[in-house]
Amino acid sequence: MAVLRPFDKLPKLNSVVLLLVGSDEALQQKLAEAILLEKRDFHISIHIAASLPLPSERDHLRPRIDLVVFMIDIKSKYSLKNVETSLAHVDASFFLGKVCFLVTGVGRVNACSIETNAISKLAEAYCSPVLFCELELEGIRVATAQRLLRMLQICAGHIPGVSPLSFVSLMRNSDDD
Repeated sequence: MAVLRPFDKLPKLNSVVLLLVGSDEALQQKLAEAILLEKRDFHISIHIAASLPLPSERDHLRPRIDLVVFMIDIKSKYSLKNVETSLAHVDASFFLGKVCFLVTGVGRVNACSIETNAISKLAEAYCSPVLFCELELEGIRVATAQRLLRMLQICAGHIPGVSPLSFVSLMRNSDDD
């Protein structure tokens, strides 16, 4: 089972690839559909996985992945454990702006099983941004899809003058304010 590496394949022109990793396939599907409905001028491929490593298929068939989104359901300790286990199968260079954590279910604070502090520590340890959202609400799902689409454009190098690492640095600085 191979480690997921960001730069082992050449990018395809005017195309981006997103990998959603999480234990709630229904929410992953809803988010993927919301992203695909957004207006854009490039081709997007979205892959959904319950966990990493990805199934061993011939390496030449797997596309270059531009952004990995680890989805954590704040109501499920299993979800956090699944993401922590999956992180071991990601090459360290992915954490230079090509990974983010998406925490879902934050609208139901009374049903939380995971402390936000634990998620913040995880994101800090992997130098990756955290997005908090409630994907059950359509408006928030659309806004999250738009934000992820913009991040994906940056990670794929479609925004001149902005690198994924500088973008993550800007996000972290705004979080500290």
